Amino acid sequence: MTSDMHFWLTTLVIAITILLWASARLPEYLTALLFFAAATLLNIAPTSTIFSGFASSAFWLVLSGFVLGAAIRKVGLAQRWANYLVVPLSQSWPRMVVGTLVLTYLLALVMPSNMGRIALLMPVVLALGEQAGIKAGSSGSIGLALAVGFGTFQLSASILPANVPNLVLSGAAENAYQIHLQWLPWWLLHMPVVGIGKGMVLAAAILFLFRAQPQPVRHRDQLEPLSRSEWRLMGLLAITLLLWMIDSLHGLPAAWIGLAAACICLLPRIGFLSSDDFASGVNFRTCIYIAGILGVATVVVDSGLGRLIANLLLSVLPLQDHASFGNFAVLNSLVSLLNFVLTANGVPAMVTPIAQELATASGFSLMSVVMMQVFAYATPLLPYQASPVVVAMGLGNVPAKAGLQLCVLVFIFSVLLLLPLDYLWFRLLGYA
Repeated sequence: MTSDMHFWLTTLVIAITILLWASARLPEYLTALLFFAAATLLNIAPTSTIFSGFASSAFWLVLSGFVLGAAIRKVGLAQRWANYLVVPLSQSWPRMVVGTLVLTYLLALVMPSNMGRIALLMPVVLALGEQAGIKAGSSGSIGLALAVGFGTFQLSASILPANVPNLVLSGAAENAYQIHLQWLPWWLLHMPVVGIGKGMVLAAAILFLFRAQPQPVRHRDQLEPLSRSEWRLMGLLAITLLLWMIDSLHGLPAAWIGLAAACICLLPRIGFLSSDDFASGVNFRTCIYIAGILGVATVVVDSGLGRLIANLLLSVLPLQDHASFGNFAVLNSLVSLLNFVLTANGVPAMVTPIAQELATASGFSLMSVVMMQVFAYATPLLPYQASPVVVAMGLGNVPAKAGLQLCVLVFIFSVLLLLPLDYLWFRLLGYA
């Protein structure tokens, strides 16, 4: 097979996979399995590249997140924690949605893992809804699950260590340009628009699409004292959370910490889950889907397809030779287009190395081009572009159509309302 034929075959497999995910014509996990089958049979990449998603820390963090979430539900901690929140949050549906989004942001300040935060919050928030009369599978339950997923991924982009694409961008900027990004400047630049502004758009979109009438709870239930299992699980979660928070000190990736905690949960006598609990509590369909997304992104990068697309787009982008809102919008559009192929985790790895060329062509500074990626990859048009959103939809049993509707609506209003504000904030801080 010639190199040109091999390249076009790779492009065809990637394009069909992304089209199937985008259109939701097949279950997401089946599309992932078809990608694995086609990629290996046609030998478009080494098997280590095709199946790299299974070796990724993100995959194991997803799996351990499912296990921890199942343990939290089984021992009763989800219901207990929800009992503390149900009185202040159940008084109205808007308060419940906004309160959930605020919880996702506050937890992002102390816990670096998107997947870990979703695993902890999802059972608590769904139990909170049930205590307020919002039944599982109802419109309100779907809205709360999406608030956890979208809030966890999109709002945390304003906090440097709380989001995987942020860390990819930081590492790429350091490797390519010796730029060392810092927590406070990052937060000051992105918090007003990506944090607060996006939170307001997200809350309004959820309230518009998903309706519920929670039954206001005036008094907390009198629960039994904490059981031995609850104390032990709380201790395990506290140690896990502490290790996640100080990962910069010990150097252990969050995924392996989560995997160790999941193994403890599954140990006979010591743990909390039986083999049947494991089989029912872990959504293997979502795990396969995540591995497929990561595998596609790796194939795109390693095959050179991503760089070719970026260079082609760069050659036709209508960039002016001076910094302007038009150039700002065009560069955001470039990142959004690449997000279809690379997904959020892969975009900064591809865009950051060509940031100098983009800066020269657009009139922006190198730092401005590096930093303006955040808004675009934190605003996916389709759910598959953000793996934490997919995980949340799996944990919350959210139909694909509901996630797609929210994704599209938030994208439209973010572009119309928040993108101009982001540009103005960049200018105010001297980035544009």
